[in-house]
Amino acid sequence: MHMKKYLVKGLHRLQKGPGYTYKELLVWYCNNTNTHGPKRIICEGPKKKAMWFLITLLFTSLVCWQWSAFIKTYLSWEVSVSLSVGFKTMDFPAVTICNASPFQYSKVKHLLQDLDELMEAVLERILAPKQSYSNATRTLNFTIWNDTPLVLIDERNPHHPVVLDLFGDVHNSSASSSPAPGSTCTAQGCKMAMRICSLNGTVCTFRNFTSATQAVTEWYVLQATNIFSQVPTHELVEMGYPAERLILACLFGPEPCSYRNFTSIFHPDYGNCYIFNWGMTEKALPSANPGVEFGLKLILDIDQEDYVPFLTSTAGARLLLHEQRSYPFIKDEGIYAMSGTETSIGVLVDKLERKGEPYSQCTMNGSDVPVRNLYRDYNTTYSIQACICSCFQEHMIQNCSCGHYLYPLPRGERYCNNREFPDWAYCYSHLRMSVAQRETCINMCKESCNDTQYKMTISMADWPSEASEDWIFHVLSQERDQSTNITLSRKGVVKLNIYFQEFNYRTVEESAANNIVWLLSNLGGQFGFWMGGSVLCLIEFGEIVIDFVWITIIKLVAFAKSLRQKRVQARYAGPPPTVAELVEAHTNFGFQPDVARPGPEPGTYPDEQTLPIPGTPPPNYDSLRLQPLDVIESDSEGDAI
Repeated sequence: MHMKKYLVKGLHRLQKGPGYTYKELLVWYCNNTNTHGPKRIICEGPKKKAMWFLITLLFTSLVCWQWSAFIKTYLSWEVSVSLSVGFKTMDFPAVTICNASPFQYSKVKHLLQDLDELMEAVLERILAPKQSYSNATRTLNFTIWNDTPLVLIDERNPHHPVVLDLFGDVHNSSASSSPAPGSTCTAQGCKMAMRICSLNGTVCTFRNFTSATQAVTEWYVLQATNIFSQVPTHELVEMGYPAERLILACLFGPEPCSYRNFTSIFHPDYGNCYIFNWGMTEKALPSANPGVEFGLKLILDIDQEDYVPFLTSTAGARLLLHEQRSYPFIKDEGIYAMSGTETSIGVLVDKLERKGEPYSQCTMNGSDVPVRNLYRDYNTTYSIQACICSCFQEHMIQNCSCGHYLYPLPRGERYCNNREFPDWAYCYSHLRMSVAQRETCINMCKESCNDTQYKMTISMADWPSEASEDWIFHVLSQERDQSTNITLSRKGVVKLNIYFQEFNYRTVEESAANNIVWLLSNLGGQFGFWMGGSVLCLIEFGEIVIDFVWITIIKLVAFAKSLRQKRVQARYAGPPPTVAELVEAHTNFGFQPDVARPGPEPGTYPDEQTLPIPGTPPPNYDSLRLQPLDVIESDSEGDAI
């Protein structure tokens, strides 16, 4: 009760200026505000008062509409892009080079023998379908074929397509002279597909191709992946091209270099890859000047004669320029250099600087990305490509119970193969074609806030020329094989020149298009233009809002107290005694001593037997005194209202 009394007194003191009612508060605000409209509403006559009220209401609505538009624009977190050009000595990019063939055929031939024989039989069936090959195919290992066979789909009758197995006559019990199932199907009426099944062949899907070349290539890569996934990584490294065989000559600016200046890394698609200037343990090499003479010069021997015939159909060197401490995704971002040519690559540098939250969803180091980076074992920085690949591998493990051979494997997991996971190809095919899976990974991964891109200008020429071919190949053969005979050919050599075109680098930087200064300027401009107000006018408006709240609290407190008084009065069944009855009951005409009187009769107040009879309180004579108005303080909420 005492706290409530002090609260009411404090509210009275705060409301002495504007008044104690809503009307007094509004009149006080209109007389004292610095905005023009409310003053005219009070001072003018009835007609002009109505006109100024409508005008003020209209302009207030316009100000609120403009303010909402500017605040919405500010909260959209738009950015503006600025392009600046600088000039300085720059670090040379990391250069990753790989052979187009991941392995030397002479070293992996024993692993691919059954697959190659089956591949040759498939090509014979495609090229000469009318011949009989039953005797020749009895020695083939059809275990691989039964997992994911190639089939012909006869669509001459669109309503009833017929699926024909290329080796259907081998699996049948018919005579050995029966023609192959594809003998009656021409190229125009049939298309080739890969049949991928699961659950012991009860659930199957077909992956269609428009060309037999695409079909047999994809089929061979899938089967080779199954084979290589069961071989330890260190053995696969030994089957690839060694650095001393791939890199014949190296020169960085005026300084000589060799294969020892390259870092080796195994890539599932390209085998042994070698990275120059990969800034892991030492500082990156700077480039002294732009131009070919100050760049990296390489002569490579891709040894095209030892390519895996069915695994690789492209000859050349695969290369990628990338940032220091970043993993080279050479399959997705690399370029080819053709054999027998000199390829010159001029480099321009673009640096991208994005703004983080709330302007974009970029990340600084990937720590806020909900995807485990499987490439962190290479001690590389975060990239969106690493995140997407890691996300796909995680989904592969969750859905197929094994990891794909092309991506790093988490600890404790195993790569997919037909022996341990017979349904993995079916699961992988569905997962790779799933749009929902790709969208999930894209939504989970974020771009890097700081990125460096290398723009390349590529030019090529025949190398060596016919006039210098003889002596160049003699020298290179003697250096590599210590032989006086020519052991190299134009088909196996690649020359690379990688250099900065200029030392001008471009920085693409994002900045906030609408900052807080822009927002306040526009809000103030609209308020001043339509209402003739300023910041002080907003403070006045805030003051009236606070006063409005205080008056509302006072009224609510008074209303609550009146409800309590009504509840107390409702407890009595009958009306309270009059003043005359109370005076007569308390008058002692004989001046007799007080005697204890019995209590009220039972039944008069059934609910409150011990309550005293209410009486009239004595008058407050001090209320007739004259006091200053600023000293009067009411103790009751009703008087204050």
